[in-house]
Amino acid sequence: MAGKGGDKSKGAAAKGKGKDGTADKGAAAGKLKPATSINARHILCEKHAKKEEALTKLREGVKFDEVAREFSEDKARQGGSLGWKVRGSLHGDFEKAAYELEPSTVNSPKYVEVKTGHGYHIIMVEGRK
Repeated sequence: MAGKGGDKSKGAAAKGKGKDGTADKGAAAGKLKPATSINARHILCEKHAKKEEALTKLREGVKFDEVAREFSEDKARQGGSLGWKVRGSLHGDFEKAAYELEPSTVNSPKYVEVKTGHGYHIIMVEGRK
């Protein structure tokens, strides 16, 4: 029930709350300008249990990049950084979720979970252009 980014967020649920938790009519998606590229980070876990461990760390306030270094099972081990990605260059479900996210910082990330053929992703976006 907290308005803090990432608390039990599944898919579209992550974008519904404003800073004070009152704006629940798609406010985040409504005020984002369309972007052609995003600067994304993610944590990839093959197993659901490992993804849940990573989410617990994030909820405890551990920085996103530190959790990514510890838990991510892909090549983006530099704190989960994927760098700038243009629209159309990412997996469909991953990209859809990532482009709907508000930019945030590794210290206070707003993230979303997505399952793809690669496993379970926890995604955050640092920038949009």
